[in-house]
Amino acid sequence: MSRLFTFSSRARIRGAVFGFTAALLLTGCQGGQPGSPSETSSTTASPTSAVLSSGPSATESSGSAVPAAVYKPADAKGKAENVPVPVMPELAKENSKAGLEAFIRYYYELKSHANETGDVAALATLSTPECIVCSHMMEASIQGYKTGRWMVGGTFQVPAIEMDWQPDEASHLSRVQVIQDAISYFNSDGSQGRPADIATNDVFVVVAQFQTTWKVVDTGVVR
Repeated sequence: MSRLFTFSSRARIRGAVFGFTAALLLTGCQGGQPGSPSETSSTTASPTSAVLSSGPSATESSGSAVPAAVYKPADAKGKAENVPVPVMPELAKENSKAGLEAFIRYYYELKSHANETGDVAALATLSTPECIVCSHMMEASIQGYKTGRWMVGGTFQVPAIEMDWQPDEASHLSRVQVIQDAISYFNSDGSQGRPADIATNDVFVVVAQFQTTWKVVDTGVVR
């Protein structure tokens, strides 16, 4: 599975219209571990702002307490285990500027989950079928786990979001600083798969619409 840098024509054009550059957004956002700006992108930030699902029930039918399943991150010896699924914050369900920002952060949390598990079921509900880049990114996560393979790393952080909020518009464009951890790839027998991907620090355009819920309709890296 390779990091993707396929660009949507609409995201590229609108990004040019708004004249945004990566330097503007990244100024003053050096707190994380920035990678070299890359012309690549993968599918998934670790769950931070969203509430996480509780996982298995803490009690059996008899009522006796049982230990909760313990999360284990992926490493060179095996896949991640008991990965909590981010739960959408209530704010991310609102048709507002603050709601859209919360939604974008949640979107990248689910992308992190997809990279860690290969499960894109929840992520798929956050974009429209017309978002070609969204589909490519989800397929990349799926491919990383076929025939027993797995990935280590690839989680996202979103330090900054700059939004062009027009209340009367159907679509809203945001420029999002996206930092992604390096990714290592392993085959089912534990051998190294394809060469590792370095960490990246990119600016993405995200175009979203509120269709009873927020949906990503277009996205791409700012060039």
